[in-house]
Amino acid sequence: MQKLNFPEYQFRFKSNENKPLIFDEIRKKFVILTPEEWVRQHVLQLLLSEKKYPASHINIEKQLKLHNTVKRYDIVVFNSDGSIHLIIECKAPIVPITQETFDQIARYNMALDSTLLMVTNGIDHYFCKMDFENERYIFLKDIPSYIPK
Repeated sequence: MQKLNFPEYQFRFKSNENKPLIFDEIRKKFVILTPEEWVRQHVLQLLLSEKKYPASHINIEKQLKLHNTVKRYDIVVFNSDGSIHLIIECKAPIVPITQETFDQIARYNMALDSTLLMVTNGIDHYFCKMDFENERYIFLKDIPSYIPK
């Protein structure tokens, strides 16, 4: 797979019916290794290894009902009280991060009400804090590390 703009991490791989699989520590199973999944697994390692978020606070690829349609978010990180701390949208490395990507995560956030957002294609990463009062993003250099409450 393509080298991404993340630290190097160790992953577990296997093959099934000629399809490459990667082990997902959160879902506790092997999943098909697509370019988007490659990015998602790097983000998970960043959250777990670098930012020290507990695995129990991370949720992956769950359905979300939005204006009578069903969507699927990539990664959500919860606070210990169950509120949402961070939403992450992952794209394949060949997919550029555009205004449309920010619009997508903003639509998800209308239902999820997260303070922090991250969008990444594994090469480019954008981190935002929501300014709900002024209805805008404040771009950050990075996402904060986990702080137990």
